[in-house]
Amino acid sequence: MTLDDMVRGHGSWLESGVDEGPVISSRIRLARNIEEYSFPGWENEEGKRAIWEKCSGLFQSSSADFICWGMAETTELDKEILFERHLISQELAANDVGCGVFVSPDECLSIMVNEEDHIRIQSLQPGLNLMAAWQAADRTDDELEAELTYAFSPKLGYLTSCPSNVGTGMRASVMLHLPGLVLMEEMDPVINGISKIGLAVRGMWGEGTEAAGNMFQISNQITLGRREDEIIAHLEQIVLELIAHENNARIRLMNDRAVVIEDHVSRAFGTLSNARMMTSGEALNLLSTLRLGLDLGMIDEFSRREIDMLFIAIQPAHLQKLEKQELVPEDRDVVRAEMLRNFMDTVSDENNSD
Repeated sequence: MTLDDMVRGHGSWLESGVDEGPVISSRIRLARNIEEYSFPGWENEEGKRAIWEKCSGLFQSSSADFICWGMAETTELDKEILFERHLISQELAANDVGCGVFVSPDECLSIMVNEEDHIRIQSLQPGLNLMAAWQAADRTDDELEAELTYAFSPKLGYLTSCPSNVGTGMRASVMLHLPGLVLMEEMDPVINGISKIGLAVRGMWGEGTEAAGNMFQISNQITLGRREDEIIAHLEQIVLELIAHENNARIRLMNDRAVVIEDHVSRAFGTLSNARMMTSGEALNLLSTLRLGLDLGMIDEFSRREIDMLFIAIQPAHLQKLEKQELVPEDRDVVRAEMLRNFMDTVSDENNSD
C-alpha cells in the first residue's frame, strides 16, 4: 500500500457500527527507550541509524505486514499526509536520519522510531474503546520487549526522554466532538475542571494544536505511580461524564435555541453545497455543525463516519496528493470547496433516487 492508496480511503479507526455520539476515537501511546542508547535528543546519527536498523529488522521479520516510511526518504508532502492521518507527530516529521514510522495496513497501529523517544507505539480504535487500543499496543510492546532491553527502573518504571512520561510511559486519549458545550459557552470551565484532576485537553492533532471543528482530545497527564488499567478507567469515567454534559448541553440548546440551531445547521448545509472557495478552518467548523445537525436528528442524509472521514480528507496535504500537484492556499480552497460540493451533490442524488 502506498500513500496514494491511503488518501483515497481511511483508517479502520474511523469505522464503527456503534452509535458513539460525541466520541470519535480512542488512542493509546506507549513511550519506550532502548537501554544501550542515549535518548534521541542526545544520540548521534550513527546511534540513531543503529536503532532504526534494529527496529527495521524486527518489523521485517514480524508476521504483521507493516508499511515503512523513513523520514530521510519521505517528501515533506508525504510527511504532512502521515501527520494529517494521525500516524506521526510533527516532531518526527521534522527529523530525518535514522527516524521513521511503521504502520499497519488498517492504520490502527503505528510505531514511530527516534521521535522524542526511541520507540513510540500508537494504537487507535474507533469510538470509546481504550481497552482494545491498550491490548493492541501491549501486544506489540511485548513482542518488541522480547527482542530489546528497555531502559527501565524498578523504582520509577519505564525511563523516557520527557520526565512527564516516566512510569508506565502511557498516554491514553479520547477524541470528542463537543459543539454543545462550545455553543453553550461552557467549554472553558470544563477544561479548567479537567486540568485540576490530572487530565489534559488538546486540539484535533494533539499537543500544540487548537480545537478546530469543536474536536477535543482528552488525555492523562500522570504516568507515574498508577497502573495502566487505573489510568484507562479514570479517563473513561471522565469521558463518560463529558458525554453526559455534552448531551445535556444539546438538550438545553434545543429547548432554548431550537430555531437558532436549525438555522445554523441549514446555513452550514447550504454553504457546503454551494461555496466555491473554502479554507480548512471554515470547512472543519461547517462539518462540525453538520455533524451536530445529524446527532440532533435535523438531517439524515449521511453518517457520522462520512463526516469524520471528511475532517481528514479536506486537509491541505491530502488535497494536493489527490490533485497530484502542489497547490497554493487559494487553489487548495477551490479544490476543497469542490470536494465538499461533490459530496453534498452525491448525497442529494442518492436521496432523490430513493
